[in-house]
Amino acid sequence: MTSRERVFAALAHQQPDRCPVDFWAEPDTLQKLLRYFGAAREQELYDLLQVDLQFVFPDSTLPKPKILADGSWYDHMGVHRRVVKNDYCSYEEYASSPLGFAASAEDLERYDKWPDPGAFDWRGFSEKIGDLHEKRVIKLHAGGIFEYVWALRGFEQLLMDMILTPEIVHYIMDRFCCYWCDYIKYAMEYAGDKIDIVYTYDDIAAQDSLIVSSEMLEEFIYPYHRKLNALIKGYGKKILYHSCGSVITQIGSLSRLPIDILNPIQTSAKGMDLQLIKEKWGDTLCFHGAIDTQKILPAGSVEEVKEEIRRVNSVLGKNGGYIMASAHYLQNDTPIENIMALYDVSLR
Repeated sequence: MTSRERVFAALAHQQPDRCPVDFWAEPDTLQKLLRYFGAAREQELYDLLQVDLQFVFPDSTLPKPKILADGSWYDHMGVHRRVVKNDYCSYEEYASSPLGFAASAEDLERYDKWPDPGAFDWRGFSEKIGDLHEKRVIKLHAGGIFEYVWALRGFEQLLMDMILTPEIVHYIMDRFCCYWCDYIKYAMEYAGDKIDIVYTYDDIAAQDSLIVSSEMLEEFIYPYHRKLNALIKGYGKKILYHSCGSVITQIGSLSRLPIDILNPIQTSAKGMDLQLIKEKWGDTLCFHGAIDTQKILPAGSVEEVKEEIRRVNSVLGKNGGYIMASAHYLQNDTPIENIMALYDVSLR
C-alpha cells in the first residue's frame, strides 16, 4: 500500500498492510533527529521514518514580532509570550493577556488586534504544498477556539467569566470561531484539492479530570466546534480533534460534534483505558497517538517501548481505525533509540 492507501484504509476501519504512522516533535527534538540522520530537510526525515501523514501551514504575511530584551515578545494579537527552558526542552507560555482588563462586550469591540484570516499567502499555498499530497495524507492545522480565548483573557479570568460574565466568553469564542471558519474557506479555495484532514483542537481535560464541567463544555465550547465542523464536513474533509488529558467521559460527546479521529489518547491520564475506548467508540471513531510520552518513550528501555507499541497496536489497530504516533510532541529527553523503535516498520 502507499501511504495514502494505508491511512484511508485505517480511516475506513479496514485492516491496512501495516499501521500508518504520524510524526510530531518539539523543535529541539526535530533538530536532533535531522542531525542524527544527516538530513537537510524535514521531508527527508519523513521519508527515512516512512511517515504517512504531514501537516501543512500557509505562510504568514505579517511582520515577525520584535524580540524584547528578556527574550519575550508580543504576537499579532497582543499576547505577551515567552520561552521557558528546562533540562529537557523549551516551550512557549503566556506572560500576560491583552484582554484581561475587559469588563464588557463594549470593551471587546474596541479591541483592534483580532486575527485576520487573510493575513497569509493563500495564493501561494497550493504551490507550497506542491506534490506532497501525492505522497502523504495532508493535514491542515486549524481550529483552536477555547485555547485562543484563554490566551487573550487569561486562564483564571476566563474560568471566572464562565460564571460571572458569560457574555464575554461567548463574544470571544464567536470571534475565533468565525476566524477559523474564514481561514478554512481560504484554505479550501486555494488548496482544497490537496488537503485531506483538518486538525482542530481545544484542551478540555487535565491529567485526572476535565478542566471545566461537562455542562460548561456544552454551553461554551461544543457549540462553536459544531459550527466549525459543519463547515469542514461541507468540504468533505476528515476532522482530527486534539485534546490532552482524561477525556474518557467526553469521547461520546466529541464523536457527535462530529469528529472522525481523536488525538492523542493519553494513556497515562486517568481512565484512558484502550480496551474500553476501542470497544465503545472503535466503530465510529479512529484514534491517533497513544504511545506514552510521559514515561515509556522518555524513560523506558528500547524493549519496553517496543512492547508498548505492540500492546497499543494490538488493541487500537485491530480492524483498522488507528494511526500510530507519540501521545504528544516527542520531547527532547526522548532517546534516539526509543524514537527509532517507534518508527520500526516491523513492529506495525
